[in-house]
Amino acid sequence: MADRLNGYRILILETREEAQFSKLLAEQGADVVQCPMFAIHDAPDPAPVEAWIRRNIDSPFDDLVLMTGEGLRRMMKLARERGIDQAFVAALAKPRKFTRGPKPGRALREVGLEAQQTTEKPTTEGVIEMLSKIDLKGHRLGLQLYPDKDHSALIGALSAQGAEVDTVLPYVYDPKAADANIVTAIDDMAQGRIDAIALTNLGQVRRLVEAAKAHDSEDRLRDGLKRTLIASVGPAVSGELAAHGLRPDIVPAEDSYFMRPLISAMAAALAEKHPKAGAR
Repeated sequence: MADRLNGYRILILETREEAQFSKLLAEQGADVVQCPMFAIHDAPDPAPVEAWIRRNIDSPFDDLVLMTGEGLRRMMKLARERGIDQAFVAALAKPRKFTRGPKPGRALREVGLEAQQTTEKPTTEGVIEMLSKIDLKGHRLGLQLYPDKDHSALIGALSAQGAEVDTVLPYVYDPKAADANIVTAIDDMAQGRIDAIALTNLGQVRRLVEAAKAHDSEDRLRDGLKRTLIASVGPAVSGELAAHGLRPDIVPAEDSYFMRPLISAMAAALAEKHPKAGAR
């Protein structure tokens, strides 16, 4: 149903899929306020990433675990630059492929491949739980990681199952690039200029709190969040909010942790709280 969000101002903190999320919200009539939380860059030293890709080409892994779609896209970009993208895709076709949530699965489909299994919960714990039921003994397992996360529990769990874990980190975050925009977004919420903030990964919650602390705006952030409906895409984000003493007002139905169900849940909640907002 079009125009369900007509008249509402929605703050989004997406970076990797900002354009897609913004488009979906705008299609529903929302006034989208964009505030990317960080810039994403290729790994500063491409040599380890290229070496990982070539190891996979020379001797394909038995199993492959993709934690993010961004990671695969960055590796494909490097493979194309080196002229080995077709060989890389052919190698990726051979192992069993496991993904943390739907986003890596979409990246796989972009190169004509499919995941054998996706976590029920798009979290590291979900990956550990999923793979605990898989026989990994003696398997070479390729593990694509993402920045700003301690992956020792995941690597340890896989190693304890007998897997030989080969990790790769294809990209890095530049958080400082967005600090000024984050402070502006905090002010907008505190002044009641935002109807809802949509959080689609736990890193956004961390960055929001970190930037607020760095700029002496933590109290202002909490005041702003009291005035603004908090929409969480799923359990990983909600858990991170809880770690900071916050809770979401809006969460999609269980097992519907995607952008479209999140937008539907936001429309329903906003209509209930601000029934006349769509007409203002």
